[in-house]
Amino acid sequence: MDKISVNSTLCDGCLNCENMCASVHTASRIKIIEHDSSFYSIVCQHCESAPCIKICPTDAITDEGVNTKKCIGCGLCVMVCPFGAMTFNNSVAEKCDLCSDRDEGPACIKACTKRAINIVNPQKIKAKNQEKYLAKMAGLYEPDSKKGGFVHVITSQARARLVLDE
Repeated sequence: MDKISVNSTLCDGCLNCENMCASVHTASRIKIIEHDSSFYSIVCQHCESAPCIKICPTDAITDEGVNTKKCIGCGLCVMVCPFGAMTFNNSVAEKCDLCSDRDEGPACIKACTKRAINIVNPQKIKAKNQEKYLAKMAGLYEPDSKKGGFVHVITSQARARLVLDE
């Protein structure tokens, strides 16, 4: 499942994303927090085995979001969220649903002037990283720089000696 990702090196803490999210929904579903002069996001991670979904006594919380008609406002989901991403507004739980009801996509992404917010697919990132790792292990990986780097040069020379020795 796709997730919201905020690049903390690009985020300047303007809070445009929070304000836009709050204007589209009843409360902001993204929170930007400053820590050591950097800004980090707290937003639903759409957990594979989500504790908020498991603990909800009325099945109001699903992968798609919160059914406000079923939510009884018990707050259990807020307590078990490992990221602190669940919000509680007017006795109803809320969590990011990637603005599934908006054709133009998540409001926070549109509001970010620094383009620090993106939608990422963890499975695709994992597959890409595994592919890169396997290429390294097989000796097929070419670093981004044309020169290669110290380790690349040493391994290339070692491979060349092995070929010559055969």
